[in-house]
Amino acid sequence: MKRTHHCGHLTTAHIGETVTLNGWVQTRRDLGGVLFIDLRDRSGIMQIVFNPDFSGEALALADKVRSEYVVAVTGKVVKRDPETFNPNLPTGEIEVQVTSIEVLNAAKTPPFFIEDGVEVDEQLRLKHRYLDLRRPEMQKTLMLRSKASKIFRDFLDDEALSM
Repeated sequence: MKRTHHCGHLTTAHIGETVTLNGWVQTRRDLGGVLFIDLRDRSGIMQIVFNPDFSGEALALADKVRSEYVVAVTGKVVKRDPETFNPNLPTGEIEVQVTSIEVLNAAKTPPFFIEDGVEVDEQLRLKHRYLDLRRPEMQKTLMLRSKASKIFRDFLDDEALSM
């Protein structure tokens, strides 16, 4: 399945569209026959819903998915019920009702949660640097460093050309 959108870029303007998302499983909640997963990519988090009314096959496969699995899902963007809005997320007003899922990569349980504000021993973070770099805080730091480096490079290139 080829990604059509990034998780954090979906808005209420996409309601009714069929989208394909790729990302890591952040959290998983089973509410008796209906499964909710927070799917994360570098742009943000999107809640995806597995319901036997949409696809029993997708629900059966999603039931085996755990934290940090990499998955590709296809489904329809719908507005969430007003009482379930999440004002803490930019995508908190919508969710994706999944009709198909593909597990791209299974994962072992990580040694620490991949989220901001987690107190983890620095030695453990350095040992598992590839996991630490998935945390939003670290991604923001790397993007800021990249932007600053580009500004310096562009400035120095302009100076070199003017000589």
